[in-house]
Amino acid sequence: MPRLAAAVLTALLLAGNVRSIGAQSISSNEYAVKAAFLFHFAQFVEWPESAFQDANSPLIYCTIGEDPFQGALDASLKGKTIGARSLQVRHLKQVQDAQGCHLIFVSGYDKRQIPGTLSLLQGNPILTVGESERFVQEGGVISFCMEENKIRFQINLEAAEKANLRISSRLLTLAKTVIGKRKRD
Repeated sequence: MPRLAAAVLTALLLAGNVRSIGAQSISSNEYAVKAAFLFHFAQFVEWPESAFQDANSPLIYCTIGEDPFQGALDASLKGKTIGARSLQVRHLKQVQDAQGCHLIFVSGYDKRQIPGTLSLLQGNPILTVGESERFVQEGGVISFCMEENKIRFQINLEAAEKANLRISSRLLTLAKTVIGKRKRD
């Protein structure tokens, strides 16, 4: 399964073009690709056992603030599992409601709130994913970025370590940029 997921993630990187065919189409296509990335990111991350109530607890994806996916994330994850875990999506209005989330997508719409949001989540076993320009420098774990009209991503290993998350070396090799070094094996 991990080999197949790596192949799919590589294909997403190569095919993740966002063409200029009208603003709504760009946005729809962009967030459908990002939703697929989010599914595959979780396949390459290990959470501590304490992040789940038990071995059959679902993996919970959350969005905070305005939901730019407009249903694409829910549709992308519907009926899928990662290992024995089913996947759920929650759309939150504020970070204080993040209890139980394992992966949180922080939209780039209000960039002023991102440092405070990340500060509130710090130390929790949560994979934070964002799309603002300085998301990983501000303490987020993974950030989407555009490069030559393709969706790419950056990883902050130090932030992952602080969240007690282990990111597979396979995902690290696909990242455009990796900040920090692995401290543990």
